[in-house]
Formats: sequence, C-alpha cells, structure tokens
Amino acid sequence: MAKIAKKVAAGREGLDRTKLYSLEEAVKFVKSKASAKFDETVEIAMNLGVDPRHADQMVRGVVNLPNGTGKTVRVAVFARGAKADEAKAAGADIVGAEDLLETIQGGKLDFDRCIATPDMMPLVGRLGKILGPRNLMPNPKVGTVTMDVKGAVGAAKGGAVEYRVEKAGIIHAGIGKVSFSEEALLQNIKAFTDAVVKSKPAGAKGTYVKKVAVSSTMGAGVHVEPGTAL
Repeated sequence: MAKIAKKVAAGREGLDRTKLYSLEEAVKFVKSKASAKFDETVEIAMNLGVDPRHADQMVRGVVNLPNGTGKTVRVAVFARGAKADEAKAAGADIVGAEDLLETIQGGKLDFDRCIATPDMMPLVGRLGKILGPRNLMPNPKVGTVTMDVKGAVGAAKGGAVEYRVEKAGIIHAGIGKVSFSEEALLQNIKAFTDAVVKSKPAGAKGTYVKKVAVSSTMGAGVHVEPGTAL
C-alpha cells in the first residue's frame, strides 16, 4: 500500500488542481507521469449538461479513432449460416446463436463488443439484464445490430469506441495508450470529443460540455480547458 501511495503522490507532483490546462499540456503531463509497469490506458472524462433520465437528453454513439485504441478488442457475434461464416472470416473471436446465449447466461462474457444480425435480436433480447448493465447490448444506433457483419467486426477491431452518457451526465472512454505519441493521442481525443459534440441531443440546454479531464489508468486526472479539447 505504501508503494502505491508513493506512486500516486509522484503522479500528482507538479499538478495544479486549481488550473485548467490546455489539451496539449494535459496530454504531455499524463504521458510524463505514467510510471506503471504496463502500458497504461489514456482516458477522457466529459461532464455534459444533460440529464440522461430524459429520453431527449440521452447521448450515445460510436466513433472510429484515427489511431486505434491500442487495446486488443474481443468481439462476439450473434449470427447464423453465411453471416456466421462472414463474422469468423472477419476475425470475430466468438460466433454463435443459442450456444452463445447459453454461454453468456452461464456467466461467461469473454468479450468487449457484441454484434448481432437483426434476425438474432429476439434471441439476444433475452440477455438484456446481463448485457445491458455492461454496455454490451447490440444496438442499431451504434452499428452493432447490422447485416454488415464484416464491417462491424472490422470497426470494433480497428478502434471503434462506443460511448454512452451515465446518470450523472458523465461520458468516459479509453482513447489510447501512454505509449502513443502526443500527436496520436491528440488526434484520438479530438475525434472523440467531436463525435460527442455532434451527438448533442435536442433536449440539452445551456452549456453542453461543462468539464473535461484526461488521465492514465494509474494517474491523476488533469482538468482541461474545454475549448481546447473541442
């Protein structure tokens, strides 16, 4: 515990918690302070002026990051016949129908993204209570319910990030690794924030993007001047 506390303290050294940093400064700071023995994920958190309890203030979507996420994404696909073969050929890690349903019902969720062809949704719908809370439920709005199985698997493997606002109006996502160059991280962040801004719901009033922070897995959150991140 003492070692962890020391690392946390070292990660915060030089950070002014009262200051709003430019996005470039924040990324530079996060990269310079990352000291874990693994390649930490760089994360962004955005406080939005929405109340997702109202349907007209929900913010969700998917964005393809130009430099990928640096993470190996495991993809499960609900499909039959030719579409199942297409999914396997595209690189899906798990493909199935009733057998996959039973595996998930048994508590094994060895995947990060779930895709389904439209005809499989009555079956997948039975998993709502398991997949929903984990943000894994296929949804046509984010391209995970589709006949273009090849394209969906390719997008998931290539750096597609799904986002959804949480109860407190916060969206967060991993947008790369600390081993990425500053330029690659900045490009990914700009692509992500641009997608969130374009997803502004009709019911949002007042300031839409209230706060932005960037951090690494083990590092402190660096508060960013919102204007520099959009």
